Amino acid sequence: MASLQTSPLLFPSSSSSSSSSKKIHAAIHVPKLPRFFQPNLSVPKIPTRDLVEDMNIRDTFTNTVPIEKSITSTRPIDVKSCNSSANVVNSQLYAILEAVSDRVEMHANIGEQRDNWNTLLLNSINMITLTASTLAGVAAIGGAGVPLLALKLSSALLYSAATGMLLIMNKLQPSQLAEEQRNAARLFRQLQSQIQTIIALRTPTQEDVKKVMASVLALDKAYPLPLLGAMLDKFPATFEPAVWWPENQFRETNKSNVGKQHYMKTEKNGWSEELEVEMRDIIQVVKRKDIEDYERLGNLALKINKTLAISGPLLTGIAAIGSAFVGNGSWAAVVAVTAGALASTVTSFEHGGQVGMVFEMYRNCAGFFRRLEESIEGTLEEKDLQKRENGKLFEMKVALQLGRSLSQLRELARKSASSHTDGIEVDEFASKLF
Repeated sequence: MASLQTSPLLFPSSSSSSSSSKKIHAAIHVPKLPRFFQPNLSVPKIPTRDLVEDMNIRDTFTNTVPIEKSITSTRPIDVKSCNSSANVVNSQLYAILEAVSDRVEMHANIGEQRDNWNTLLLNSINMITLTASTLAGVAAIGGAGVPLLALKLSSALLYSAATGMLLIMNKLQPSQLAEEQRNAARLFRQLQSQIQTIIALRTPTQEDVKKVMASVLALDKAYPLPLLGAMLDKFPATFEPAVWWPENQFRETNKSNVGKQHYMKTEKNGWSEELEVEMRDIIQVVKRKDIEDYERLGNLALKINKTLAISGPLLTGIAAIGSAFVGNGSWAAVVAVTAGALASTVTSFEHGGQVGMVFEMYRNCAGFFRRLEESIEGTLEEKDLQKRENGKLFEMKVALQLGRSLSQLRELARKSASSHTDGIEVDEFASKLF
């Protein structure tokens, strides 16, 4: 039987077993791996020098500022404060945007309501007038058995009611009120798009908030919603264009540069001497043709509207007096019936033809050209070209507002310039839209 040899790896030697501790010590020997199993890993040595000190050493400047002094001497940037101010401006613009959106809905709804007023009142007054004329005619041709007093009284009351309703309707001019609200809704939508463009293209500033706020208030003043106390005068003494933009909006010029002549040798911010001359020629055509024509048409519409507004109630009043004397002579019945028919015709022409709406349309168109004139003149008065809107963009906007292409706009400016030298009047209007 083979003898078992005790390995020194499993049991201790005889010398260690004789010790008094009687503890078993196990020794595990891990064999060495071959060289190809040992990767040649180099652990980078951690630099003992401080990072800031190392950067100071690498700095090419001889006078190195210690990090402690630079931190204490430099004012820290309050990023939270900057973000907070930007958020406040954005919040203000979004609040104004919500108010503008609400105004768009209000003006659209009220405009539709006032257009319904015009239709309903016109139909009601015409029916009342024609009924009163019929009663007056029946009373005039009726015999002894016809209740003459009842017919006369009914006709006179109906004519009186038509007179009162016409006075109120002519004072309010519902068709003109509806046109005001349509224009206001359109202009508020335009302002809404401008605010959205500001938010989308760049970071808004407090100056943007002030300008937008001023535009909202100017629109509220130009197109008021209430009727009592704030309604616009429907029969002014003279025709005046509508003004829905803040006063001096386009004349915020650099006062220190006003009066100083400047010459542009090269194009700067899209502006050149040729473009300035082109804009001045365009505005001359707008003044001589478009503005004068709409002022003439506006004054004509105002006179017609005034005449019709007076004639309608006057005719129904005369018819009411004539109907009261029906039966006492043939002339009373003739006056009552004829005046009633004429009153119905005048009312239909005034409110059915919406003469007040036409007057408001002319007033708004004249205001559009007045705004374009102030925009061009105010831009050209600004001598600092960097503060102006980009010249190419401004030219494109003017062309679009007049319904022209850039080549057509330049051709119109060339005709205007030649009219100064040749004395030939420009034979076309600046605007091709209206």
